[in-house]
Amino acid sequence: MRTFITTEQLAADLDQGKKTTMIAVFWGPGDGDGYRKFVSEHIPTSVFCDPARALAGVPELYLGRNPLPDHTRLQNWIQNWGVDESSNVVVYDEGRGLFAARAWWTLRWAGLTNIRILDGGMAKWLAEERPYIGGPGNLFKFSGFEVRPGAVPVLTLEQMREFDGLLIDAREERRWAGRRELLDLRAGHIPGAVNIPVRSLLHDDHTVRSMDEVREIFAGVGIVNPADAAAAATYSGSGNHSAQLLAVMAEAGLEGTAHYVGGWSQWTHHRLPVKSEV
Repeated sequence: MRTFITTEQLAADLDQGKKTTMIAVFWGPGDGDGYRKFVSEHIPTSVFCDPARALAGVPELYLGRNPLPDHTRLQNWIQNWGVDESSNVVVYDEGRGLFAARAWWTLRWAGLTNIRILDGGMAKWLAEERPYIGGPGNLFKFSGFEVRPGAVPVLTLEQMREFDGLLIDAREERRWAGRRELLDLRAGHIPGAVNIPVRSLLHDDHTVRSMDEVREIFAGVGIVNPADAAAAATYSGSGNHSAQLLAVMAEAGLEGTAHYVGGWSQWTHHRLPVKSEV
């Protein structure tokens, strides 16, 4: 199944009445800001997802800035969206794709499979003058879905310390090299990690590059088939950029890479070895 859906295809599906659960993953720096954005404008038929509450646990330095979510809380969100294994789900955010990717990965980790990301998000949808509405969105409807955590590979801190395969850092090059760090305790990267900034996999409008370009980038670090991907792991600051990297890999047919969700924010808190290029 494809990981991304174009605005053109989504518009056609909605026009044809294809049953689709649209989940708008809107975040804001202040409490309630994401919901205010959603109420202001969203794609028709959407329901709201607060990424801080639904897709991550309470930030703790020893767990990382965006740890895995509490199972019960995530299940409540999924059930209230009316989503189960038979649902056709499209997730989208304001345009960068980070929070949509976090939703895609988290829902797959919880055991759902039929999830796609709107390529370019709300920004591309609006730029093409497609319909949008305001208000509270579609009414929630209950499903009986039960979260089954661990449906995709995850690495804990202890497992990460023992990992000796190919490790991909999905952050921007300046953070990987240790030249800039504004979010976490130390600058640099986990020793041995290669750098594929997720931004290098995207166009300027945050849509995904061609799969030939993507596969060429991953071939540069030795990932040319699913077996190579399954032997690798990835991380970012707190699991968002790395979720987006995993989504692009899945679109390119390179699934199975493990996700160290705690990421750099957790690693540096525990005072583990770091490597810097400066």
